[in-house]
Amino acid sequence: MKKIFLPFLFAIAIVASNSSCSDYLDVVPEGTPSMDNAFSNRINAFKYLHTCYSYLPIFDEPGQAPGFLAGDEHWLIPKGTGFIENRLNINAWEIGRGSQNSNSPYKNYWDGTNSATNLWIGIRDCNIFINSIHKTKDVNDYERDRWICEAKFLKAYYHFYLFQLYGPIPIMDTEMPVDGSIEEVRRYRDPVDEVVKYISNLLDESLEHLPLSITSEGEEMGRITQPIAKAVKAQLLLLAASPLFNNGDYAGEMDNRGVALFPAKYDENKWKLAADAALEAIQIAKEAGHKMHYFTDPIIISPVTRKLLDIGESLTGRWNSEIIWGSTRNSNQLQTLSVAKSSTGGHYTARSLLSPTLTIAEQFYSLNGVPISEDTTQFWGTKYPDRYETAEITDVWNNAYYMEIGQQTANLHFYREPRFYASLYFDRSVRYSSGMADDSQLNLHKIRMRRTEGSGLINSEDHSITGYLNKKVCSYRSTLTATGWSPYRYAFPIIRLADLYLMYAEALNETLPTPDQRVWNAVDTVRFRAGIPGVIEAWSKYSRYPTKPLSRAGMSEIIRMERMNELACEGKRFWDLRRWKIQLPSEILGWNIDGKELETFYRVTMVFERPKFNPREFLWPLSIGSIQKNPNLKQNPGW
Repeated sequence: MKKIFLPFLFAIAIVASNSSCSDYLDVVPEGTPSMDNAFSNRINAFKYLHTCYSYLPIFDEPGQAPGFLAGDEHWLIPKGTGFIENRLNINAWEIGRGSQNSNSPYKNYWDGTNSATNLWIGIRDCNIFINSIHKTKDVNDYERDRWICEAKFLKAYYHFYLFQLYGPIPIMDTEMPVDGSIEEVRRYRDPVDEVVKYISNLLDESLEHLPLSITSEGEEMGRITQPIAKAVKAQLLLLAASPLFNNGDYAGEMDNRGVALFPAKYDENKWKLAADAALEAIQIAKEAGHKMHYFTDPIIISPVTRKLLDIGESLTGRWNSEIIWGSTRNSNQLQTLSVAKSSTGGHYTARSLLSPTLTIAEQFYSLNGVPISEDTTQFWGTKYPDRYETAEITDVWNNAYYMEIGQQTANLHFYREPRFYASLYFDRSVRYSSGMADDSQLNLHKIRMRRTEGSGLINSEDHSITGYLNKKVCSYRSTLTATGWSPYRYAFPIIRLADLYLMYAEALNETLPTPDQRVWNAVDTVRFRAGIPGVIEAWSKYSRYPTKPLSRAGMSEIIRMERMNELACEGKRFWDLRRWKIQLPSEILGWNIDGKELETFYRVTMVFERPKFNPREFLWPLSIGSIQKNPNLKQNPGW
C-alpha cells in the first residue's frame, strides 16, 4: 500500500480478523488468477478499494506536497548540510528553486518518478474496481453502490490532480486493454474543456450513493462523503474559470491531429458555474454539520489567546467541524519541521526548518484588517516605510500575548491581525501550549531567533533560514520541553469550509458588474473568525483606498489577499498563484539569521535568488521519455 489511512485501514483489519480469507494483494496484475481472487469475497474487495485510496497524493509533508516548497511561501536552509538531502525529500523544493525540467521532471505524477505517485495507475485500479465489484457476491447493494461511488470520486480526483498540474490530459474512462494495439495505447491529450466536463460529470455521478457524512468516526474517517465531492467540484470549476485556463493565452496549442487543446478565448460563464458549484458545496457542507470552527475548550486563557486558537485549531483541531476533507496520514513531520525551539533547550528532535519567507510576513493585514501599506491609522500610517526598523515591546495593546515584553523586535511585528500571530513564529514572539496554567507572560514559551539563541542558528542544521517558522501547523496540544518534542497528531485539512467561502466570493465577484452583499458576506464570515472588521467597515475606516471593495477589480484584489492570509502556511498559496498566473519573485527574502545583535539580525537579506521566472512553469512538463514512447502526446508550451 502506498500510504496508510489509519481509521479506514483499522476498519479493514476488523473485517479481516473475522475471516480466514486470503491476504490482500497490494499490486494485482491484470489478466492473472489473482484478479479474480481480489473480488472473490467482500473482504478482498474492500481491501482493493483501499488500494484505490492509496494513490491519493500526500498533502501534509513539506517534502512531498508541492504546495509547501514549490513556490515562495516557505524556504529551507541551504543544500549540503546533510539533513536536507539525507532525511528530507526535496523534489518539490527543486521546483521552487527553478529547477523543473523535462528530462526528469520533479514530482512527476504522470510517470510516477522523482517522489511522485503514478496517478494513471491509480485511475486504472479505480476502473478495475468499478468494472469488477459486481463479481463479489457477499457484498450487499448499499455497500456495492457506495464503494463504486467512492471509486468514481477517486478516479475523478486523480484526473483533477493531473489536470491542475499539466492542463490537457487523456481521459481514461475505461481500462486500457492488456492486448491493445499500439494506437489504442498511444492516447492523445483531451482538450481542457472536455477534461473539465468529464471530471465534473464523474463527480456528479459519485454523489448518487455517497453518504452525507460518515456514520462511524472510528472506522470510516477519511472516506469520501457528498460534501467532499461537492467541494472538489467547486475547486475544479474555479480552476477552469481562473486565468491559467480562461484567457486564451494557449489558444494556438494543437496536437498532431490539429485539435486545439486549450480554450480559444475568455468565457465569463465559467465563473458562474464555479460560483454555483461553490454555493452548492457550502450548502451541503452545512447540511452535513460543517461550520466555522471556534475554540471552546474550558481553559483559563485571555480572549486574545482564545482568538489565536480559533484560528490555529481550525487547522490542527482533530476532525473539527470546519474540516470538509482531511488527511488521515500522520502529520508529525510537518510539525517537527515547523516548531520553534524555545530558549530553554536544544530539543534535537524538533527540526525547526520550515521557514515562511518575509513576503508572507508582510502580506498579513494590520490589526484593522487592511494591508499595512494602506492603513492610515497612527502606527501604520507613519511606520510602514520604517517597518524593518526595531522598537521595544511594551505592555500595551495585546503585546503581552503576542511578544516578549521588554525585548525589541521589528516594527513589522507590531499591530498586526491575529492571523499573523497565529501563523508565524518570529524573533521575540511567544507561544501558549496546553498544560500551562494560563497565558501570562511568566508561563509563555519565549522564541528568540538570533544567532546562538535557543530558537535561532546554533549549528548547521535545525534552524530557520528566514527568521520565521510555521506556527500555524503546530498544534497547541503538542508538547515541547527542555528534553523532548511530542507532536499531537491531527487530520491535516485538504479542504476546509473557510476555503469554500472564499472560492464562492471569488467566483461570484467575477460574475457581477460590481460586488454585492453576497460577496462581502462570504468574505466577512472568514474575517469575523479571524478577529478583524468586515470588508466595507475596514476599508472605509482604515484604508487610503476606502472605495476598493466597491469595484470588481478592487474586490478581486481583496479576495485574493484574504485567501493568502486565511490559508497562509497551509500549502495553498502555490496553487493559487499558478491559477492566477502570478509569477514567482526571483528574490527569496528573510532576516539576517547570522546576526547576533539586534542591529545585525534585522537586516533584510536575500536568502536565495532563483532563475527569472519563465511562464512555462505555470504548467509542468511531460517527460521527454513519455513523449518518445507516445508521440501523440503534445508537450506543454515552452518545454
